[in-house]
Amino acid sequence: MRVLGFGDNIVDRFVDRDVDYPGGNSVNVAVYARRLGLDAAYLGVFGDDDLGRFLREAIDAQGVAVDRCVVRAGESGVSTLRVDDGDRVFLGWNGGGVTVREPLVLDDELLGYVSGFHLVHSSVYSGSESELPKLAGLGPLVSFDLSSEEDFRSPAYLDRVCPHADLVLLSCSHLDEAATRDLLADVVRRGARLALGTRGVDGAIAYDGDVTVAAPAHPVADPREIVDTMGCGDAFLAGFAVSLLRGGWSAGARPRRDMIERALRDGAEAAHEQCLVEGAFGRGRPAVPQG
Repeated sequence: MRVLGFGDNIVDRFVDRDVDYPGGNSVNVAVYARRLGLDAAYLGVFGDDDLGRFLREAIDAQGVAVDRCVVRAGESGVSTLRVDDGDRVFLGWNGGGVTVREPLVLDDELLGYVSGFHLVHSSVYSGSESELPKLAGLGPLVSFDLSSEEDFRSPAYLDRVCPHADLVLLSCSHLDEAATRDLLADVVRRGARLALGTRGVDGAIAYDGDVTVAAPAHPVADPREIVDTMGCGDAFLAGFAVSLLRGGWSAGARPRRDMIERALRDGAEAAHEQCLVEGAFGRGRPAVPQG
């Protein structure tokens, strides 16, 4: 089985550590799928600066193919963060740089490449919304991270994404259970085949229009072991999706309830393990100022 991350890559700069880490939602899911034993690749745009080279080399070192990526003139995306009591706190970003400003357009050659994967994952930070309709009927399942910001919860935005997604992830830590269930029902009503809401220490809920399944979070025995929570949501999605794929999920086979239950457990386990990792997948280096 093969998983493709399509879209964003970014440098996560932890100002409290003065360290740059490679990351990006689409990158992370590909890396985590590879760690779970699947073949994985990343498809996107790298900046031609030093940070772009750093990102490409770090992703390649994880065994994730980057040979179809494009390098464009321009700066790489950088987000700035710090860690407070194990929780990441976002301080801002530069808009994603050339990766988001000039994203890949899927031509016939790239679509042929993409068709060789079982799952294609993208996100709200990828600038990929216009490309999603091209994936319909191509063969691979499509997953999409809708994040937590209200900008990506508007009816207009959901109607652009949901009809083209087999699985959507929504970060719902700020919502109670009733509001989470309502949100999942809304995105399924708008076309998503399966919606997954992660709620941090309160676990996760999945809904496919007929079946609702909830599962607790995997507790950390000693909270002092938590390095940071960077990538935990991406790890949950990767663990969840890989579990479904291994259970037989495909474009023509809807996952059964028992498959979803097992996938929620596997996702929680993957998120738990990610809490013990520095950055999204390590490979940090001293922060290098831009400019």
